[in-house]
Amino acid sequence: MLNVRAEPYDYQFPEAGTALVVIDMQRDFIEPGGFGDALGNDVSRLAAIIPTVADLIALFRDRGLAVIHTREAHLPDLSDCPPSKVARGNASVRIGEEGPMGRLLVRGEAGNQIVEALAPVEGEWVIDKPGKGMFWNTGVHERLQEAGITHLVFAGVTTEVCVQTSMREANDRGYECLLVTDATESYFERFKTGAIEMITAQGGIVGWATPLSALAAALQTKEVQP
Repeated sequence: MLNVRAEPYDYQFPEAGTALVVIDMQRDFIEPGGFGDALGNDVSRLAAIIPTVADLIALFRDRGLAVIHTREAHLPDLSDCPPSKVARGNASVRIGEEGPMGRLLVRGEAGNQIVEALAPVEGEWVIDKPGKGMFWNTGVHERLQEAGITHLVFAGVTTEVCVQTSMREANDRGYECLLVTDATESYFERFKTGAIEMITAQGGIVGWATPLSALAAALQTKEVQP
């Protein structure tokens, strides 16, 4: 087992049984003209974490560890998107409508692709999820079980919505979860802070949190626990 300094206390994980999950680093949320921008958000806050997420992905790739990417994505006919979700938010351009990068949050459209700097490589999983969480209607739990994954390290956007939802879903299924705090972001600073506090509260009720530097140090030292 490896050991990383984290909140609320040290996080221990088996290298071979751990996967990195990068949540929704897609153009629709991060670039101007996408769904996040249509809702009136400052997308530059999310774009700012791209270099850190890239370093985190590289750390896992260099060690030959599993990397999983998710995209919030709907079928072209929107049959997997509830009408209430389309209507909510009073956006200038709604889910399924044409934006500067194609139809918003629709599979196959340019805006639905992961940003180029973080693009998946051959062998990495790409999970298209119709909801906020990575487990609903995706089959990813069964794939993780088959791969022997017991621990998940999370990054991506947004901290309080899709990242936290996925961590809570994972926690309910028995995975031990760690959030990399400088590799996640929200359109609202206080929401990120609040989400991390909720995740780590009460002795890590949902999981642990740590900066990338601490995780990198743990993987480099490979401290063995008794």
